[in-house]
Amino acid sequence: MRLDKWLWHARFFKTRSLATRYIEKSRCRIDGRVVDKAHATVAPGMVLTFALGPKVRVVRVVALGERRGPAPEARSLYEEIEPR
Repeated sequence: MRLDKWLWHARFFKTRSLATRYIEKSRCRIDGRVVDKAHATVAPGMVLTFALGPKVRVVRVVALGERRGPAPEARSLYEEIEPR
């Protein structure tokens, strides 16, 4: 699944275009690699790192999701990892 679509499904961004613009500014990492393409592939088990507001989010992708559902459904797509 595309990174921008997954971030939108997981409700980190209100719109997919906001997620795309954020990624293109090289503010996201997949498994430690800086990503600047919204079409980067995300799969379960990958670790995403990105700054959102004053906080750095480190999450492990658990599932891909079929739609942008309610918040409880979105939270089931990832698990929070404490940044070191």
